[in-house]
Amino acid sequence: MEQNGVVLKDRVALVTGGGTGIGLAIAQAFLRAGARVTIASRNASHLTAAVAQAKSAGYDLMSNQMDVTDATAVRSTVETIANRCGRLDILVNNAGISGRTPLDNPDDTRWIAILATNLTGAYLCSKHVLRFIKDGEHGRIINMSSVLGRFGVPGYAAYCTAKHGIIGFTKALALEVAGRGITVNAICPTWVNTAMAQQGIEETAALLGVSPDEFRRQAIQAIPFKRMVEASEVADLAVYLASSAAGGITGQALNICGGATAGAGG
Repeated sequence: MEQNGVVLKDRVALVTGGGTGIGLAIAQAFLRAGARVTIASRNASHLTAAVAQAKSAGYDLMSNQMDVTDATAVRSTVETIANRCGRLDILVNNAGISGRTPLDNPDDTRWIAILATNLTGAYLCSKHVLRFIKDGEHGRIINMSSVLGRFGVPGYAAYCTAKHGIIGFTKALALEVAGRGITVNAICPTWVNTAMAQQGIEETAALLGVSPDEFRRQAIQAIPFKRMVEASEVADLAVYLASSAAGGITGQALNICGGATAGAGG
């Protein structure tokens, strides 16, 4: 989607997990659409690189280092953005981590971290951003779920739980804030061509005893379009959901999966 600088003109957006991958693609698309964008991430070097990349393209991308699992940090960051920009209009809850969490693993650390980042983080960010979204002025919350929020995958119980939870959170919050004219929707991608996806491919390939290239081929074969989704395609959908054109859409979980869920009841 070619952005003309007016679709989101002067809207103020916060994109969590915005230093790389899908989050960065969404932030860049929002900038092209005319929004004032702040990205947040735990990783300071990712933020620095993203801001420099935007500057080289002629855009002013703002950043704040933030851990979405830290309620105090979330509150402080949101207040900083609201004070700096005078308002907040759009929140993209994109921060997330993945990894295997088989239930026969005695260490609960990864389970707790995935739920805290992917689900509780979205709750904390939404809670504090909603204090600054003005009623009746095109407020938008966009939550990043996954096709694994539609069905299960053995060994990934924490990630599936979090992404199913995001869809439930989206539906409940949409009803809670409907009277304020704020829409809340979720995006459910399949494999997206990002570094995070590559990590998942390598982890699963090692478990199955095949090469990463072979598992990537198998994953793509399971997608009717026979290719991965690009981060820019997810970003285009986010721009649409954030725009005035999507004002009648709320409480929905939209698949962007090349047909991967078409036969799975999703």
